[in-house]
Amino acid sequence: VQLQASGGGLVQAGKSLSLSCVASGFTLDYHAFGWFRQAPGKEREWVSCINMNGDVTSYSDSVEGRFTVVRDNYKSAVYLLMNDLRPEDTAIYVCAAAPATMCLKSQRSYNYWGQGTQVTVSS
Repeated sequence: VQLQASGGGLVQAGKSLSLSCVASGFTLDYHAFGWFRQAPGKEREWVSCINMNGDVTSYSDSVEGRFTVVRDNYKSAVYLLMNDLRPEDTAIYVCAAAPATMCLKSQRSYNYWGQGTQVTVSS
């Protein structure tokens, strides 16, 4: 079982990035997915989630309206589209999968975790 996150990088404030999370070794269709992030010196926090069917999403207040999560089960991938990035979005972004139908916010609900990708936003 593996989750491979990619797409991070260094961007200026106001720009966009798209993160990808590709799953292998398990059936993507029967899992909900979440994105989390951890900034230096801070605890890991929930950013977004998408349910098994892909028709329900949820976002933290800090990214609502700027980030969009989508999934493509045919490609075994989940994406986080990030617009209007801010310096406070700087963090390591990690994707996670949970054997559940619903969009989940609790880290304890997820049993598969990716290795993370660094996003750095300069002012």
